[in-house]
Amino acid sequence: MSDFPPCPKCDSVYVYEDSALLICPECAHEWSATQGDDGDADVRIVRDANGAELKDGDDVTVIKDLKVKGSSSVVKVGTKVKNISLVEGDHDIDCKIPSIGSMGLKSQFVKKI
Repeated sequence: MSDFPPCPKCDSVYVYEDSALLICPECAHEWSATQGDDGDADVRIVRDANGAELKDGDDVTVIKDLKVKGSSSVVKVGTKVKNISLVEGDHDIDCKIPSIGSMGLKSQFVKKI
Protein backbone atom coordinates (compact mmCIF):
# COMPACT_ATOMS: atom_id res chain seq x y z
CA MET A 1 0.00 0.00 0.00
CA SER A 2 1.75 3.26 1.08
CA ASP A 3 4.73 4.02 3.27
CA PHE A 4 2.94 6.82 5.12
CA PRO A 5 2.44 6.62 8.90
CA PRO A 6 -1.12 6.20 10.22
CA CYS A 7 -3.13 9.26 11.16
CA PRO A 8 -2.09 10.55 14.64
CA LYS A 9 -5.71 11.42 15.51
CA CYS A 10 -7.72 8.40 14.37
CA ASP A 11 -5.03 5.83 13.42
CA SER A 12 -6.45 5.45 9.92
CA VAL A 13 -4.13 3.76 7.42
CA TYR A 14 -5.71 5.56 4.43
CA VAL A 15 -3.36 8.54 4.58
CA TYR A 16 -2.32 10.30 1.38
CA GLU A 17 0.17 13.03 0.52
CA ASP A 18 -0.70 16.44 -0.89
CA SER A 19 2.35 18.66 -1.50
CA ALA A 20 4.18 18.79 1.85
CA LEU A 21 1.18 17.63 3.92
CA LEU A 22 -0.17 14.24 4.87
CA ILE A 23 -3.98 14.09 4.93
CA CYS A 24 -6.36 11.61 6.54
CA PRO A 25 -9.56 11.24 4.47
CA GLU A 26 -11.51 9.80 7.41
CA CYS A 27 -11.08 12.61 9.97
CA ALA A 28 -9.70 15.38 7.68
CA HIS A 29 -6.62 15.82 9.89
CA GLU A 30 -3.63 17.42 8.14
CA TRP A 31 -0.03 17.36 9.33
CA SER A 32 3.44 17.93 7.99
CA ALA A 33 5.15 14.97 6.35
CA THR A 34 8.39 15.89 8.16
CA GLN A 35 6.89 16.15 11.64
CA GLY A 36 6.68 12.45 12.40
CA ASP A 37 4.04 10.40 14.19
CA ASP A 38 3.63 12.43 17.39
CA GLY A 39 1.16 15.00 16.01
CA ASP A 40 2.23 17.58 18.61
CA ALA A 41 3.74 19.99 16.08
CA ASP A 42 0.38 20.88 14.55
CA VAL A 43 0.14 24.50 13.58
CA ARG A 44 -3.15 26.05 14.61
CA ILE A 45 -4.82 27.83 11.73
CA VAL A 46 -7.03 30.78 12.63
CA ARG A 47 -9.61 31.84 10.05
CA ASP A 48 -11.75 34.97 9.85
CA ALA A 49 -15.52 35.10 9.27
CA ASN A 50 -15.04 34.57 5.51
CA GLY A 51 -12.61 31.66 5.92
CA ALA A 52 -9.43 33.55 5.06
CA GLU A 53 -6.37 32.48 7.05
CA LEU A 54 -5.14 35.03 9.58
CA LYS A 55 -1.48 35.51 10.53
CA ASP A 56 0.37 37.68 13.04
CA GLY A 57 0.62 41.27 11.80
CA ASP A 58 -2.48 41.16 9.57
CA ASP A 59 -4.98 44.01 9.46
CA VAL A 60 -8.65 43.19 10.01
CA THR A 61 -12.04 44.91 10.11
CA VAL A 62 -14.73 44.26 12.72
CA ILE A 63 -17.95 42.95 11.10
CA LYS A 64 -20.33 43.28 14.06
CA ASP A 65 -20.90 45.78 16.88
CA LEU A 66 -19.10 44.34 19.91
CA LYS A 67 -19.79 45.42 23.49
CA VAL A 68 -16.66 45.82 25.59
CA LYS A 69 -17.06 43.77 28.75
CA GLY A 70 -16.87 45.89 31.92
CA SER A 71 -17.36 49.13 30.03
CA SER A 72 -20.06 51.08 28.25
CA SER A 73 -17.88 51.27 25.12
CA VAL A 74 -18.77 49.56 21.85
CA VAL A 75 -16.47 48.51 19.02
CA LYS A 76 -18.42 49.60 15.95
CA VAL A 77 -18.83 47.74 12.65
CA GLY A 78 -16.08 48.71 10.22
CA THR A 79 -13.47 49.49 12.88
CA LYS A 80 -10.05 48.76 11.38
CA VAL A 81 -7.60 46.92 13.61
CA LYS A 82 -3.96 46.90 12.55
CA ASN A 83 -1.15 44.52 13.43
CA ILE A 84 -3.02 41.72 15.20
CA SER A 85 -1.31 38.91 17.10
CA LEU A 86 -2.74 35.41 17.32
CA VAL A 87 -2.97 33.68 20.70
CA GLU A 88 -4.37 30.46 22.11
CA GLY A 89 -7.79 30.52 23.75
CA ASP A 90 -11.38 31.49 23.13
CA HIS A 91 -10.49 35.04 22.09
CA ASP A 92 -7.79 34.14 19.60
CA ILE A 93 -6.74 37.65 18.52
CA ASP A 94 -4.90 40.17 20.68
CA CYS A 95 -4.96 43.70 19.34
CA LYS A 96 -5.02 47.37 20.16
CA ILE A 97 -8.18 49.16 19.06
CA PRO A 98 -8.02 52.94 18.59
CA SER A 99 -9.83 54.87 21.36
CA ILE A 100 -10.43 51.67 23.38
CA GLY A 101 -7.03 50.09 23.95
CA SER A 102 -5.76 46.53 24.16
CA MET A 103 -8.30 43.74 24.00
CA GLY A 104 -8.97 40.24 22.74
CA LEU A 105 -11.26 39.47 19.81
CA LYS A 106 -12.77 36.31 18.44
CA SER A 107 -11.78 35.60 14.85
CA GLN A 108 -15.41 34.92 13.89
CA PHE A 109 -16.20 38.64 14.26
CA VAL A 110 -13.48 40.01 11.97
CA LYS A 111 -12.55 39.87 8.30
CA LYS A 112 -9.12 40.26 6.77
CA ILE A 113 -8.46 43.47 4.85
